[in-house]
Amino acid sequence: MAVEERRKAQLLELFSNITSKTKIVEPMKKIHGSLRDRDAVEREIALVMREVLDQGYFTTKLKPLQLAKLVSDFYAGQNDTEIARDLGDEKLSKTVARARIRLKLFRELDFRMPFDRQELRDMIDAGVNMKEIAERLSVSPSTLREYRHVIEQEEDTSLDPYLERIRDIMEDRDLSEQMTRSATLDSLGEAIDITEAELIEIS
Repeated sequence: MAVEERRKAQLLELFSNITSKTKIVEPMKKIHGSLRDRDAVEREIALVMREVLDQGYFTTKLKPLQLAKLVSDFYAGQNDTEIARDLGDEKLSKTVARARIRLKLFRELDFRMPFDRQELRDMIDAGVNMKEIAERLSVSPSTLREYRHVIEQEEDTSLDPYLERIRDIMEDRDLSEQMTRSATLDSLGEAIDITEAELIEIS
């Protein structure tokens, strides 16, 4: 047992020394330096958002960089309240929700409507006013407006070219993160191989 414990101690000490060596650390620095961090990705998305706002496709109190952070947070799995909090004001959650839907960043919950969508569509096409539609569907006018917003944005294709560019940016970020993880694992494997080789020499 003492021999095994001593061997583990030697392995840990060698691993610590080896992973601090230049031959392992320097390649990792080079890889990390070539990959875009989250801030850089958000700045790139913000440029697209500025175009969208300048073209007048929709209005929001959120700035381009805030919209970019919204996109990034959405892909990171945050809900509207968490995104609003990240933007500095939890009260922005409804603003976040409307902007998110305008950008077609839908959640499953957005489509859980307490009525048949086709029934709503038929009444809108028939020219029934929103107040009467709300009464017929037994929902509040504000709730009806929210669901109507979801349906309209789902069908609207005006932003699709911009949204495709944003998806490309996000996919590039995902690829970069995969490369980083792969490089980390490769270097870790190299370190372990070197450690085991030196341990054999010591033994």
